[in-house]
This record gives sequence, structure tokens and C-alpha cells, in this order.
Amino acid sequence: MPSTIMNNHQDSPKDHIDAAISAAPRPRILVVDDQATNIQVLFQVLTNDYQILMATTGQQALLLCASKKPDLVLLDVIMPEMDGYQVCQTLKNDALTRDIPVIFITAQNDEAAEERGLDCGAVDFICKPINPRIVKARIKTHLMLKAQSDLLRSWAYLDGLTGVHNRRYFDERVAAEMGRATRNKTALSVVMLDVDFFKRYNDRYGHQAGDDCLRRISTTVKNKLMRAGDHIARYGGEEFVCLLPDTGYAGAMRLAEVIGREIIALQIEHSDSSVAPFVTVSLGVASKPAHIMGTAIELISLADAQLYKAKEFGRHRCFGVELGENS
Repeated sequence: MPSTIMNNHQDSPKDHIDAAISAAPRPRILVVDDQATNIQVLFQVLTNDYQILMATTGQQALLLCASKKPDLVLLDVIMPEMDGYQVCQTLKNDALTRDIPVIFITAQNDEAAEERGLDCGAVDFICKPINPRIVKARIKTHLMLKAQSDLLRSWAYLDGLTGVHNRRYFDERVAAEMGRATRNKTALSVVMLDVDFFKRYNDRYGHQAGDDCLRRISTTVKNKLMRAGDHIARYGGEEFVCLLPDTGYAGAMRLAEVIGREIIALQIEHSDSSVAPFVTVSLGVASKPAHIMGTAIELISLADAQLYKAKEFGRHRCFGVELGENS
């Protein structure tokens, strides 16, 4: 039951941001240095306040950033094989890691080195030997800025009606995931779904009921996505799309079939549907096999074509195909 206590203070966007940051888990910091003693020093300074990841080479750092998504990177400049500048530039060139702030911590203290580091995309430059209080203060500042930026960005990527991601988010994410899947030779799948005879539903039950129907469908689909890397977005109107990294054709088809069953199991009455007495969906699946090259546009177009095929063959069904398949 809602509280009857009145509060004249209206929460500001800053209040919401501060509350979200306070509720977040301990930030994760990646320390990158080829000298174990330097890593140990930073570990002792930071371990009480943060989760610490460690890497001794640039390649290790890139792999950890891709897999663990640290909130901030403390990066040495002088390292064998791949120096800190190269690591920072690589992170900033990848859509999946470019928003991770990088602070250089190095024995180099000349202006040219600092300028080069900032030009690579770093947010700060700290010289060794470190002052623990200064390091902690700067880390706290940049983590706060990142948390605020992440929260504001997430609001811009949400669909106002359903609360799931919007078309803008999906378009950016699918391009990034296709790039990663192509580089790593992994599978990537897309599932598109459309509510059958939705205009008839709105005409019969009203737009308020239509909005509620879309919210229930989006929640149901979101609950069926089992992994953190899977995403649902509202693609437009009554159409949704699921992005499934590291998922091949068989797994995507299984998920699509489960979604179709779960939607009709909601038993949302639809007396004007030509296929069932309840709301149903048509689905189209497209998958990029691990060994196939492709583009995000190709994958989306293929899923859209399969969705159209499902509608053409009577709706309330699913069709799918793999990228590169001759059919």
C-alpha cells in the first residue's frame, strides 16, 4: 500500500544518480604493469575499497577488459611487446571497451609523454612514485564520473513504454558484437518477433490495453534471456529483437520457440486474431556461424526476411536461417 506521508522535496536527476551509484557493487579496477612489485603496491593501496584485477602484459589487459569489463584501468606506459599507449588506443578503438576510463601510472614525467597519453584517450596521468592519497582521490573522481555517464547513457538507451532497450541501443550493440564475433570467430544470432494482428488488438481493446500487452511481452521475453550478454530491444511499434552473442543457430531457434510458447501461455485475450484466441507472435531467426564473415546489416536483414516469411506462412510460427546458407 502506498505511503501517505507527503514530502515537499522532489528528487532531482542528481539524487537518482547518487542513489544508483550508492547501490552499485564495489567498482572493479584493472591494474596493468609488467613489474609485479608495482602491482603489489597498488593492490595494497586499493584492495579495501575496490575489486582488483591484475595483468602483466598488454595482451592480458585487453583480454580482461573484454571479458571482465572493469570500471577503470590503471595502466603502465613502458611494457614489452605492447606498450601502454598501444593498449589504450586499442581499448578506445573498440566499441565494447572505449567507455572504460584509463589512467596512466608511469615513471615518465615529461609533458610529451603526458600529452601522448591524453591524446590516446586516457582521462588522467599519474607519475611514479605514487602518493596513495592522490591516487585514491583521482580514482574516486573518475569512477564517479563514469558511473554518472553510464547511468545517463542507460536512460538514453531505454524504451520509455516497455523499459527494455531501444532501437538506438540495439543498432550500436549489434554492430559492436558483430565486430567481436568476426574477430574472435564466434557465433552471433538475432531473433526478431512481431505481435500478430496488433492493430486489430488496439482497435478492439484500446491503446492502454495495447501498451500493457507490449509491456507484458517485453518482460516475458527478457525473463527468457539466460545470459548477461543477451539483450532485448524494442525495434519499433509492436516489434522486438533479441541479440544473442556466442549463440549459434540451434540455440537461437530453441529460444525463439520458447518465446513463442511463453507468449501464448500469457493468455492475453485477442478475439480478433485469425490464428488463436490469445495474443501470439511471429519470429524470425538469423545466425552467423563461427567460421562465417558477415555484417550487422546482413544479419538484421536476414532475420527480418525470416520474420516476413513467418507472417507470410500464416503467423504464430518461427522461421530461421544461417548467414551464408544457400536457401
